[in-house]
Amino acid sequence: MNLTKIKQPFTEIFPGDFSGNPMQRMTPKVLFSTVFPVEFKNPKLIIFNEKLSEEIGLGSYEEKDLGFLVGNHLPDNVKPYSTAYAGHQFGNWAGQLGDGRAIYAGEIENQSGEKTEIQWKGAGATPYSRHADGRAVLRSSVREYLMSEAMYYLGVPTTRALSLSFTGENVVRDILYSGNPQEEKGAVVVRTAESFLRFGHFELISAQQEYNTLQDLLDFTIKNYFPEIQSEGTAKYKDFFENVANRTADLMVEWFRVGFVHGVMNTDNMSILGLTIDYGPFSMMDEYDLNFTSNTTDLPGRRYAFGKQGQIAQWNLWQLANALHPIIKDEKFLEDTLNKFGDYFWKEHDNMLCDKFGFGQLLESDEDFFTNWQGLMQEFQLDYTLFFNVLERIEEGRDLKTEFENISYISLDDKAFSKIKNFINQYKLRLEKNDISKEKSQELMQKSNPKFTLRNYLLYECIEEIENGKTILLEKIITALENPYEEKFPEFSVKRPSKYDDVSGCSMLSCSS
Repeated sequence: MNLTKIKQPFTEIFPGDFSGNPMQRMTPKVLFSTVFPVEFKNPKLIIFNEKLSEEIGLGSYEEKDLGFLVGNHLPDNVKPYSTAYAGHQFGNWAGQLGDGRAIYAGEIENQSGEKTEIQWKGAGATPYSRHADGRAVLRSSVREYLMSEAMYYLGVPTTRALSLSFTGENVVRDILYSGNPQEEKGAVVVRTAESFLRFGHFELISAQQEYNTLQDLLDFTIKNYFPEIQSEGTAKYKDFFENVANRTADLMVEWFRVGFVHGVMNTDNMSILGLTIDYGPFSMMDEYDLNFTSNTTDLPGRRYAFGKQGQIAQWNLWQLANALHPIIKDEKFLEDTLNKFGDYFWKEHDNMLCDKFGFGQLLESDEDFFTNWQGLMQEFQLDYTLFFNVLERIEEGRDLKTEFENISYISLDDKAFSKIKNFINQYKLRLEKNDISKEKSQELMQKSNPKFTLRNYLLYECIEEIENGKTILLEKIITALENPYEEKFPEFSVKRPSKYDDVSGCSMLSCSS
């Protein structure tokens, strides 16, 4: 890899603490601190993303690059740092937070002029680790590497993963916060994004009343990541907020489309660019349930349940609006923009569902149709992904009863099947109102409905294999996730096996990593 191209533009513009001290502490009026990764004695590469490396301008992997990928050997031009931010966690102001396990290597530019930030995750403590060790365990690292890549190929805005490596050391974690900590294998992920800026970066500076710095950060962000904004003065910052709101709404619609549940939608986990960021206790939807939350820490309130993600995104935008108010200084504009969020989100959400069902246009009657569909899905615990795969085959003369028994997580009696059959008849009648051809309808469905989604039980099995030194399943999963709209492996196109129903890590997870 060509590591000499990595630069640190963020640190050249904003004030920082260059003490290099990794000890945990509060860092008021400081946006970043220099910090160096720990040195791992026996690292081992698990997987390297050659396609991404070429795309961002780093080039092909060589054996000598392993030292950089775990943070052991840094080129002279790399001066790593971590950033401070704040946030609202589970609805409560948490004050100063920061990159507790993430350390920036810097930014690289490819031949097309596209810039990409590079981070290590799990390479040691930073000033923002809050008395933690800054390490990451293998299970959470595998999950982040694979899921971020899966989301990319699904077409969902996301951070990405460049490499995954064993650190050669064990890390102690209490996976269920049950008072039973255990040693687990440690790992480091190198992840990339156009930018890792979060709502929380703006919240921190505003809370510290550093309004000149807040305006500098806004100018920096707009100049580097929002080239479509050409306005000046206060209008520039208003356009920025509207843009962030729309990007966030679009991201939520994409999560709903593929059945993704983030699990920890705190404001510090919200990307200012509308990317999926911080893959912790996430889950892809198995049985459809608007109240499903993938995070045990989110019980019993289910604040971050699947069906609430649009609502929470709007709440998080309110907190960002509060942080930007000292610069925008227009309460009515901010309120109007936030009030429009719901209308925009639901319009895009319903258009997305039209595509999933193969409808050419949204009809007034579709609201009732979608409501009936949601009720059917929840009542009979139908698999979200597989339901639409069955729907695509509805005209092929297959046995409907067998098809739906294979995608339900409960037993279906004759009464249940009668309801399902009635819905299918309603669906066929709705298709007759289409203003597009059957071929175009099928094309819409095939583009909107993945054949493969990366379910938690597959990740669970993959992690177990990697821990035992095997990579066969890992390689199959990578092939599948790179081709999610094709059925590369029919054995993956099945509902979650019942043996995993109550296994930790296969349905719900904690924040432990």
